[in-house]
Amino acid sequence: MKETTAQEVEQKVNELTILDVREESETAAGMIPGALNIPLGQILTSLDKLDQNKEYTVVCRSGNRSSLACEWLNSKGFKVTNMNGGMMAWTGETV
Repeated sequence: MKETTAQEVEQKVNELTILDVREESETAAGMIPGALNIPLGQILTSLDKLDQNKEYTVVCRSGNRSSLACEWLNSKGFKVTNMNGGMMAWTGETV
């Protein structure tokens, strides 16, 4: 599985398609600008909201759920990269 750091994502944030798999209650505290939120439990039933021609950088709170989401999405043919450390490692802007 491809992985990246929060610092690398911050440097390229405007070039990336970010998928936040946290619950809505968690995203209320702040999300990376432009991120798409689909909670982990809804990923496999929301594949129609994702584009297989795009590469997604997947984010959660600490990196565990996003790693699982990456495994699932990769098995369905999606191009994904896990952001290690999740939002706990994010120091950039949030909305």
